[in-house]
Amino acid sequence: MTEKKREKSFSDRIYEAVSRIPRGTVATYGQIAAAAGNGGAARAVGNALHRNPLPGVIPCHRVVSAQGRLAPHFAFGGEGQQQKLLEAEGVEVIDCRVDLKKYQMR
Repeated sequence: MTEKKREKSFSDRIYEAVSRIPRGTVATYGQIAAAAGNGGAARAVGNALHRNPLPGVIPCHRVVSAQGRLAPHFAFGGEGQQQKLLEAEGVEVIDCRVDLKKYQMR
């Protein structure tokens, strides 16, 4: 008896892409959307990350806006927590913004 392989949902692909962001770097919502198979779905990435089922495992704090801005309402620990988590990994945050030229995953 053969079992059909379940196709991964877009959210599952988002979580996989976020899990591949190396420590000490960030990716944009658009980068994650593209890696998950839908480059135009940056907002959907934000929605999925807000529902992150494993916040201690899936490093959603490493995802920032296309301008390097941190999430204004970080879901896991409140305001300031995203910055604390990034700084603990060596990412410099100035005025709630990350320098993408220096820290963006390539």
